[in-house]
This record gives sequence, C-alpha cells and structure tokens, in this order.
Amino acid sequence: MPELPEVETTKNGIVHNLKSKTVKQVIIRQPKLRWPVPEHLPDTLAQQTIQTIQRRGKYILLTFPNGHLISHLGMSGSFRVLPTQTPIKKHDHIDIIFQDDLCLRYHDPRRFGCLLWTDQAVEQHKLISVLGVEPLEQDLTGEYLYKKSRPKRVAIKNFIMDSHIVVGVGNIYANEALFLANIHPSTPAQKVGLAQYEKLVAHIKQVLATAIQQGGTTLRDFTNADGQAGYFQQTLHVYGKAGEQCSCGRATIEKIVIGQRASYFCPACQPI
Repeated sequence: MPELPEVETTKNGIVHNLKSKTVKQVIIRQPKLRWPVPEHLPDTLAQQTIQTIQRRGKYILLTFPNGHLISHLGMSGSFRVLPTQTPIKKHDHIDIIFQDDLCLRYHDPRRFGCLLWTDQAVEQHKLISVLGVEPLEQDLTGEYLYKKSRPKRVAIKNFIMDSHIVVGVGNIYANEALFLANIHPSTPAQKVGLAQYEKLVAHIKQVLATAIQQGGTTLRDFTNADGQAGYFQQTLHVYGKAGEQCSCGRATIEKIVIGQRASYFCPACQPI
C-alpha cells in the first residue's frame, strides 16, 4: 500500500508537471472503484484550471474554482503524467486530459482507491474531517501524543498508526521510529512517558522526512509511462529483518504480530 512518503512523492510529481493547467477532457473507463466515480466529473472538470494540489494524510486534493477532487491510491493505485497518446494499459481507469495534451492517468489493479468530488469546503468532507494531525507539521508534538495516549491501553505501535490521532505513520515507519526511540512496539500507549513521546516524535519526523527526500529523485521520471514513483530504496534498521543481528550487536531482531501487522524490534534496544 502506498504510504505517506509515496503519496507525498506522487503529489510533488503532479505539482511539478500539472500546476495551473486547464482540463480539456475527462475519460472514465472504469467507474467502479472503492466508491463509484461521480458520473458528472467530465462535465464538472471541463475547462477548469487547477488552483492548488495538496496532500492531506494519504489523500491528494486537487482544487479547482468550482470544487475539489479528492483522491486516494488505496492498495495498488498510482498516478502517472503522460502524453495523451500513450497506449492504455490494463487497469488504466481514468484520464484527466489537459489542454497541452498531457494526461493525469489513474491506474489501480485492485480498485481500492477513489476519486471523489465535493463543491463544499474540503476540510469538512467526511473522509477529511476525521483525520488527525500531520506528522511533519508543528501540531505533532510529544505533548500532543502524551495527552492523547492517557486513556489508551492499545499498543503504542497501533496508537501512532491510528489516522484519527496522526496521519501517515504506516507500518514500516512505525517500526523504524519505535526502534530509534528505544520503545517496544507492544508497550501500552498510556505507559509511555512524555520524554519518550518527545523522542518518538523526533524520530517519526526524521524517518518520514528522509523517505520523502529519497523519493524526490523519482520526479525526473514522473512522465515516464513505465516509471514507478515511490517505493524508493530505504535504509531500514529492523523492518523485514527478523533473524538478523541488530546493528547494536547485542541481540537478534525479532518479529511479532500486533493488530494483524508484522512488527519488528530488537529486544536489547527495545526492552518490554
């Protein structure tokens, strides 16, 4: 599943190529995504110019004079910016074609993503209004997580992955941040102290910012039909490394399942 750094990289690629462009045509080949693609979209977007392109959580928001296009990549979705004449591939479901004949093409084999429309304030949309704070903004602090966690008996890993608390801390990044903060992933959130939360927030910001920075190298290939934005190479400390020696040299990395997600930790660095 695309995580926040991959979505941010995708958003940056769209901004780089399509900022302030005007829509000429919308082609919907497959309207049955997670929710039906609005039938009126071709008429609604015709001759409309993109004003802003933003990310909120894992949603990409394209703002036009008459409303907002809300998109989510789901499990397998991706956007590519292509020349309009680029041959259609299987699972290329939607084209937004611009006046210069560039095309924003949505591809989604599993069809768990979405493209929705609202002409109301986007922050009031039911999918957006419930989202927690952005992890790379000033609203995410150790004090914020500490206060939110006081009644929470849930494992700390599940707590920081809860999009109602903070958005975009996916499984890989939660594992890595907890390792760097020396917190066992199954520790109850209410048992983590303020100083630990401050350390954890610093590492959440660090691992996400590093992943986004690495993903920036894909921008030059964003108009390549065969390119793959995101899923860039990362230097991981624990994720996917069960059975390997930890970099501390004192223990072997272990794997457990928390909330149906694989969780990796070093028992020496992250004692329970």
